[in-house]
Amino acid sequence: MFKKRIWKPLLIGFGWLISLAGLVVLMSFIEVKKAELVCKKVNVFIPGNQYFIDRQEVDNILQTTSHTLIGRRIENIDIHALENKLKINPFVEFATVYMDMDGVLQVEVSQRQPILRIMNRFDQDFYVDEHGLKMPLSQNFTARVLAVNGYIDELFANKVDSLHTALAKDIFKTADFIRKDSLWDAQIAQLYINQDHEIELVPRVGNQRILLGNADSLATKFNNLKVFYKQALPLVGWDAYKLINIKYMNQVVGVRNETLLDSIKRHKQFMADSLKRAEIKRDTTAKSDAMPVLEDTKEKTSIKN
Repeated sequence: MFKKRIWKPLLIGFGWLISLAGLVVLMSFIEVKKAELVCKKVNVFIPGNQYFIDRQEVDNILQTTSHTLIGRRIENIDIHALENKLKINPFVEFATVYMDMDGVLQVEVSQRQPILRIMNRFDQDFYVDEHGLKMPLSQNFTARVLAVNGYIDELFANKVDSLHTALAKDIFKTADFIRKDSLWDAQIAQLYINQDHEIELVPRVGNQRILLGNADSLATKFNNLKVFYKQALPLVGWDAYKLINIKYMNQVVGVRNETLLDSIKRHKQFMADSLKRAEIKRDTTAKSDAMPVLEDTKEKTSIKN
């Protein structure tokens, strides 16, 4: 009984030792195999449908066109250096480079996804990606994203950088909220920053300005605007207000477009007067048709004379 207790752990330990030794031999074999591998081909995969960086640019970064990779042993290729060269590009968010057992160098590049385009008051133009990082425009591709201009002080140093001003962070927060809501993504065409450094929304339908203020309580403010759209605008028309103020959480203030309302009022009055004149004319014509034709004898006499 005592001997069985001794031999059992010894056998288990011996089994683990053999497994470890086999793993070491296998890893050594793989390392030898890798050392003998030669790069035969380079595959580049760029997922997504926005091509700020294309295959040709990746080839230029990796210098594949000059045949510096194909034909070289894998042990002489610095994989990490290639990844770092790709990550330096401002349009690249993440890059992975590895060699498979067939000698094919696999390269996967993830691009930054912009959600906002900012045009500041210094005539600088740049994107902001989904993580709130500034990135430059591209000569290869123009992203169809929400644009904002006006009195914006956020500067751009032509490199990937975070947002610094509170206003720029509010703009990003607002744009991110809009793009995640299908209704507002379809309705809001542009953002504008006024002289008071408040955010205004420019809708696709109607000529009114929508004063948002800051990015506090966005869900409440946009819900108030939705209620206003459903209950108030159908009664007076989309162009009845020149300003819709939703910057206060508990109310929506609509400033009427007096010039437009006066024009509409005059048009309605003109139409009413026209209808009234038309009715009078019809009544007069009907009466004249029913009466006999009378001749003015005095006029005829005067003419004859």
